[in-house]
Amino acid sequence: MNAISNPNSNRFLSLDMFRGLTICLMIVVNTPGTGAHFYDYLTHAEWFGFTLADLVFPSFLFAMGNAMSFSMGKMKESTARVFWKKVIRRSVIIFLLGYLMYWFPFFRQGMDGAWELKPFAETRIMGVLQRIALCYFATAIIFYYLSEKVAIIVSVILLLGYWAMLYLFGQSGAELEMATNAVTRLDLFVLGEGHIYKRDSIPFDPEGILSTLPSIVNVIGGFIAGSFIQRIGKSFEGIAKLLLVGFLLMALARWWDLVLPFSKKLWTGSFVLYTVGIDLSIMAVLIYFIELKQKHFGVEFTTVFGKNPLFIYLFSELFFITLRLIPVNSDMDAFEWVSERIFQNIFPGSFGAFVTAIVFMLVCWSLGWWLNKKRIYIKI
Repeated sequence: MNAISNPNSNRFLSLDMFRGLTICLMIVVNTPGTGAHFYDYLTHAEWFGFTLADLVFPSFLFAMGNAMSFSMGKMKESTARVFWKKVIRRSVIIFLLGYLMYWFPFFRQGMDGAWELKPFAETRIMGVLQRIALCYFATAIIFYYLSEKVAIIVSVILLLGYWAMLYLFGQSGAELEMATNAVTRLDLFVLGEGHIYKRDSIPFDPEGILSTLPSIVNVIGGFIAGSFIQRIGKSFEGIAKLLLVGFLLMALARWWDLVLPFSKKLWTGSFVLYTVGIDLSIMAVLIYFIELKQKHFGVEFTTVFGKNPLFIYLFSELFFITLRLIPVNSDMDAFEWVSERIFQNIFPGSFGAFVTAIVFMLVCWSLGWWLNKKRIYIKI
């Protein structure tokens, strides 16, 4: 059956493409080749600032909100018992998958050379999938019980409340610094240093407990945008309003950035407004070209990622971890060897690191393509 829809169809290929592009870029950003400096715009900002890489995760949350807007009608028709059972089950499964991903490969070689179980005390508790689970849980409850207008009020409270908490509970005079902000202090108090991300300059979790609160707003923004698109349909009026709201949010974010800088790692309110504004604008452009102008270049490629998004993301992470665990020689693991011995020899420098990430992404895409061909859709 042809995957291309007509302008009057209720199917929005633009939303499928948005979700697919997000997963595609997420894999590229997470798997840069070694042996050369990766492009700055595909690398996360050190602390303050904004790059293309910083847009990826909030866009995934935004896309999740889009998808939820299409399923919420059916969920609202169910009883509260059925709703809670489904939402809790899905949230717990996603959270546990994230936890197990960080615990993987579960065993390690001890000082005496014997294999031992990796201790729970050293396993990261929060993370990308864990944040997705918590945001899904909170957003589902919000839209099951509350209207969209109230959800907007909740969003304002979350952003302003989080801003206040950063200054109330951070160290005086150093409220926005990595070691002394409220997010770090709460994570250390609740989780302990052993359960926090340790690959930064100091133990700090970019998906911390407290910073999950403002990230819920990215999902709420995606949900409201999805509901609006369903109501207004594929029209120039809808595109104009998406662009207008997107521009206003980005302008407000730029003003807020003067007093509360963009920071993905802290997930500041200015960062939330900026990313939601950009996502609304991207969505408007996709609707214009795909739904109205019927330009479908790249749609079939990207929608492969959107058919099994969480599974492909999880596979990409576990596959990457596995490659980094396979020693090829005394100096390199399998991923490093492929990147430096093959791609850096053909494409020296940053482009070679980029090509490595693209090839890795295409391997993941191939799995998605096979699953789609077999009509296997893994849903949680």
